[in-house]
Amino acid sequence: QVQLVESGGGLVQAGESLRLSCAASGSIFRVNAMGWYRQAPGKQRELVAAIISGGSTNYADSVKGRFTISRGNAKNTVYLQMNSLKPEDTDVYYCYCNAQSTAPGGAMQYWGKGTLVTVSS
Repeated sequence: QVQLVESGGGLVQAGESLRLSCAASGSIFRVNAMGWYRQAPGKQRELVAAIISGGSTNYADSVKGRFTISRGNAKNTVYLQMNSLKPEDTDVYYCYCNAQSTAPGGAMQYWGKGTLVTVSS
């Protein structure tokens, strides 16, 4: 099994910054990608940012230039630096990890429990 632990959410004012962190642990053989999705009540979960095993990154158009995803020094850790936050960034942010575990079978998508980010105007 693979577990994800997220931290760093909270309440900030518009224009301020937050940094989310996510650490994957457990029976991991290889991590293919890690990143963040976000979801507001009644809406579909949308990709915010992802970092692939080779180091390439993807961002939602709405966060380009404001958010930066990076790997941590600790193995299987990823950060999301969120600057110039806007009220529309308010959501529950979910860390995900696409990984091959040590158990037989193909790669799977694992999810964290989510961390709430609230941006007040």
